Amino acid sequence: MLNSTTDRRQFLSSTGAAFAALVASGCVARGGGGVVVETSPFGYGPLVPDPSGMLDLPQGFSYRLLSSLGDPMSDGGMVPNKADGMGCIDLGNGEIVLIRNHELVPTDDAGGPIAHGFGTRNGEIVPGGTTNIVLDAKTLELRRQFRSLGGTIRNCAGGVTPWGSWLTCEEAPVGPKQTQYGEGLAVNHGWTFEVPGNAARLVDAVPLRAMGRFNHEAACVDPVTGYVYQTEDRDDSVLYRFIPNVPAKLSEGGRLQAMIIEGLTDTRNWDGAAMSLRQSYPVSWIDLDDVEAPEDDLRFRAVARGAALVARGEGIHMGADDLFVCSTSGGAKKLGQIFRLVPGRGKRPDRVELFFESESAEQFNFGDNLCVAPNGHLIVCEDQYTEVVDNHLRGITPTGQPYDFARLTMQTELAGACFSPDGKWLFVNAYAPTRTVAITGPWAT
Repeated sequence: MLNSTTDRRQFLSSTGAAFAALVASGCVARGGGGVVVETSPFGYGPLVPDPSGMLDLPQGFSYRLLSSLGDPMSDGGMVPNKADGMGCIDLGNGEIVLIRNHELVPTDDAGGPIAHGFGTRNGEIVPGGTTNIVLDAKTLELRRQFRSLGGTIRNCAGGVTPWGSWLTCEEAPVGPKQTQYGEGLAVNHGWTFEVPGNAARLVDAVPLRAMGRFNHEAACVDPVTGYVYQTEDRDDSVLYRFIPNVPAKLSEGGRLQAMIIEGLTDTRNWDGAAMSLRQSYPVSWIDLDDVEAPEDDLRFRAVARGAALVARGEGIHMGADDLFVCSTSGGAKKLGQIFRLVPGRGKRPDRVELFFESESAEQFNFGDNLCVAPNGHLIVCEDQYTEVVDNHLRGITPTGQPYDFARLTMQTELAGACFSPDGKWLFVNAYAPTRTVAITGPWAT
């Protein structure tokens, strides 16, 4: 997600007054007036411009602002910046929690002192990690928010587990030998961490080393097998699978594997259509060794043994019996792809297909985080890499038809899309300055 182009992500100064109005109102609904933005016929209709100048939505949909950069938190800190991947977990007792990543680097503001965390730079705990937002499940009233993980770097995306936790992933295979953030890092970074949904305060930051050290992006868990699938945000990445020794106890180790596609070594389609749309390919997996990869060479070793190349694997999300993987820059136009992987679960071979490949920027332009909606549609967050961005939430139907669901008018990316357990609310972040909103409306069934 974050790269050198982040320097251009500046909040439009003209939107300050609009956000003041938004905060005052708490919720913005769509009326019938105003100029509409045309969309494809497969979604919820044209987008209606937001009178508060933040998020255009279809007729009948509205959003509510839940949390913003600098808001005071229950633990005495302030909401930090760079809100990224996010998951929603049912806590019971009428509460849900959003666990929100913050893709902070060692030079960023942490939003206040961090009592303890995983890593330091020059003796100071590095500021990346997660915050928890606990809400009333029916009204979305804010009950409390607090930092739940600290001492990490560039917590990009992750995934919710069936046992009620959030896997948060460092997109930062850096350490004492790397100086891109200056000298002084005490430990190697580039790990996955687990944050319990019912955490009440800052948790101990324990890296899940057996899950590998690489440029992590996102993760999802097959609820039937307990296997964890992981993506890597690099042009020459691979897709990983982690088989835990003990299901639901990832800290007890396991086997890390990489995906091999029968008859295909490159899914990117940069040099011709090597992977055809909607053609199903058999998949196998190879065990990887030396997974803590001090040289950050895990993907190279996997490819040398036949693993299939993926162009910037980013969002990944579990559907009913399949999972979807977003490749940000894959495809002949380099605008993005989505793969559908169907686990065999020991009964048949795994299979993968190219579910969608963008042919124009209007269809899909650099997809990032994604989630599967309760009705089976995909909701994809865009993160464009141009001087001026026009990022959308793109919907994709089960038959592969793209449509516009929302348009962000801030000069930043959308991230962290996830649904409430009852399917009523879609939560999503604006990256910087941090904004977390809840969207509701007449969802298709």
